[in-house]
Amino acid sequence: MRSLGLARVTATAALSLTVLLAATAPVSSAPMVAERTQTISGAHLRLGVINAGGPAATAELNAVENSLGERPSIAVIYKDFTQPTPIAELNAAAARGATTLLTWEPWRAGGGVSQPDFQSSDIAGGAYDAYITDWARALAAWGQPVLLRYGHEMNGNWYPWADRVNGNSDGSYVAAYKHVHDVFAAVGASNVTWVWNPNVPANVPMSVVFPGPGYVDVTALDGYNWGTSQSWSNWQSPEQLFGSGIGEVRALAPGKPILIGEVASAEAGGSKAQWNTQLVQYLSAQPDVTGFLWFDINKEVDWRIASSPASLSALASALAARPGR
Repeated sequence: MRSLGLARVTATAALSLTVLLAATAPVSSAPMVAERTQTISGAHLRLGVINAGGPAATAELNAVENSLGERPSIAVIYKDFTQPTPIAELNAAAARGATTLLTWEPWRAGGGVSQPDFQSSDIAGGAYDAYITDWARALAAWGQPVLLRYGHEMNGNWYPWADRVNGNSDGSYVAAYKHVHDVFAAVGASNVTWVWNPNVPANVPMSVVFPGPGYVDVTALDGYNWGTSQSWSNWQSPEQLFGSGIGEVRALAPGKPILIGEVASAEAGGSKAQWNTQLVQYLSAQPDVTGFLWFDINKEVDWRIASSPASLSALASALAARPGR
C-alpha cells in the first residue's frame, strides 16, 4: 500500500535474478558517487532500500549503507503515468552499482482510487500507446538491465489499476499488463525484466491477476507488519506475513525467482529488532527468494530501519550473518 506519490526477455537475457542483480561497473554517463564507503554483498539474498529521495539522494543512501555496513544492490524508483522515463535516476542507481526496480504506476499519483482516465481498459485499448512506446524506446536505448514493476499490488483495492475497483473487472489488469508488455516487446526492449508484484493475499485472488508465466520473468510480493499500530492490525511474524503468499506465487509461477518488493515492520505490538532478525533468517531459508527491499520511510508509521537503535542493530547483524555474506 505504499506509493511515494508518484518485451518479455529472451531465455538468454532472463538469467537468474542473482546474476542480474550482481554489481556492475558504472557506465561513463552515470554520475560517480565518491562518498560511497561500503560494498555490495555477494549473498544470495540481496538487499534493497526504498528511500524517500530515490537513487539520487546520495546523503540518504550513504547514511543507510554506512549504518548497515553494506551497500544495497537494488534501488527503487516510483513513477506514475504522467512522468517521463527517469534516465537520470537510473544512472544514479547504476553509479552505486545497483539494479533498479522501476515501479510504473498507471494513474495520476495522489488522485485516489477512482480515476476514470486510468481504467485498465483504456490502457489495454491503446489510449496510452504513444506514452508507453516512448518509455519502451527510452529504456531500450538506455540499454542496461532494469526490473520493470508495472502496476504492483494489483490484488488489493487501494490503487485504480486493481481489478474490482475504478470500473475494472476480473481480467482487466491482465489485459492491460499484457498490452504494455507487448508494446515493449515490439520495440525490442530486451534489457527490461518483467516483475509481477502482488501484495500478500488481499481482496482479489492472485490467480485472477496473474498474466501467465510467459509474461513474467520475476515474481514479487509486498507485505508489511503493521503490528498493533492500527485498529485493524495485529503483530505478524515474517512467516505469518509471507508464507501463504509465497506458496501461491510458487504455484502460479513455478521456477521463477521471487523478490520481496516492499517490506517493513512497525514497532508497536512486539519486538521489531527480533522481527528484523527473523525476516532475514526466514527469507534466507527460501532458495527461490533472491532479495528484499526495505521501505525505509516514516510514513503511516515509522517504517525506517533506524526507527530505534535496537531495530537498526538487529538488521545490520542479521545481514552480516546471512549465508554468503
